[in-house]
Amino acid sequence: MEYEAKAIDGEDRPQLSGPEAPSRRRRKWIIAAAVLLLLLLVAWVAFGRGDEEGAAAAGAQPAGDSQVPTVSVMVPGRESIQAVVTGTGSLAARREMPIGVAGEGGEVTRVLVEPGSWVGQGQVLASVDRSVQAQTAESLQAQVRVARADARIAQSELDRSQQLLGRGFVSQADIDRKTATRDAAQARVRVAEAQLAETQARNRRLDIRAPAAGLVLTRSVEPGQIVSSGSGTLFRMAMGGQMEMRARLSETDVARVRVGVPAEVTPVGSTATFRGEVWQVSPVIDPDTRQGTVRIALSYDPALRPGGFATARILSGARAAPLLPESAVLSDGKGNYVYVLDDKNRAQRRAVTVGQVSDAGVAIADGLSGTERVVVSAGAFLNPGQKVNPTLRKTGR
Repeated sequence: MEYEAKAIDGEDRPQLSGPEAPSRRRRKWIIAAAVLLLLLLVAWVAFGRGDEEGAAAAGAQPAGDSQVPTVSVMVPGRESIQAVVTGTGSLAARREMPIGVAGEGGEVTRVLVEPGSWVGQGQVLASVDRSVQAQTAESLQAQVRVARADARIAQSELDRSQQLLGRGFVSQADIDRKTATRDAAQARVRVAEAQLAETQARNRRLDIRAPAAGLVLTRSVEPGQIVSSGSGTLFRMAMGGQMEMRARLSETDVARVRVGVPAEVTPVGSTATFRGEVWQVSPVIDPDTRQGTVRIALSYDPALRPGGFATARILSGARAAPLLPESAVLSDGKGNYVYVLDDKNRAQRRAVTVGQVSDAGVAIADGLSGTERVVVSAGAFLNPGQKVNPTLRKTGR
């Protein structure tokens, strides 16, 4: 065997030559192939077992359980629910008083109030010129004074005649005549006084006065204007400042409202709410609109302007009924319904009548006793008779 010296990496190493070199290279390829097969075997064992375990785990889960939906249910019970009727309408004076000219009228000399003024009973709102009427009154006062003077003279003459009657200087006939003269003079006094009183009363009616205490709403007269009994309404007042809302309600809602129930009124454009109570329910329903008027009494407030628009919430009473979330109540062509669960957790359709709807939920007027397990979610995806997996939900909303 011959060896040849060859420099590898700066060193002299012997290199095989001759017939042993090919066998050495063959062994190396065999070893490499064996290592590669071993690696492939290890990889197959690792990944193949993981797939089998996953398949076994998947096969261990029953196929039937994956098809039973889980739904949320609740037992609503019965709660006291306040029935609320809502409506719209206009604000107005509860007792509006139109004021015009009560006397013969004339030229307006002064207007003493403005809209929004509070006035007392009998207070002068406007004055009318009375220069001519004042002269007539003075003339009648003079006539009264003359009549009273004549009556005093007649009484004095009668008194003297009665003193002379006992001495025989006058006769009884003279006494009778003087008594009649005295009585006539006193009668003329009363006539003159009555005429004066009538004139003074007419003159007082020239002043336009408030018939009762209250709030001035409108004024349609100015100084210099000629007014008479045909001039119409010069002032409008709200007696005592009392206001009201005239709510227009449907025929059904009117039947649910009673006199004395509380109400809340909110004027348009305002966030303030005013409390009042129903004081009158219209006995007549408009045949065209099928609506009636409910009048709600309100105390005075500057924000309550007659003629304005407002909304009202009328508390028409309370009743005990099941209360459900809106998601629990479904509807279709047959009406409103809910799903309830039987003792085998199967969904059963139940027709219901919906009552008051509020932020708290939907009141069920008819169809539920409150002891049923009612599906509150996912009901739209159920079919009658379908089995479900229920999850009980607390009644607190």
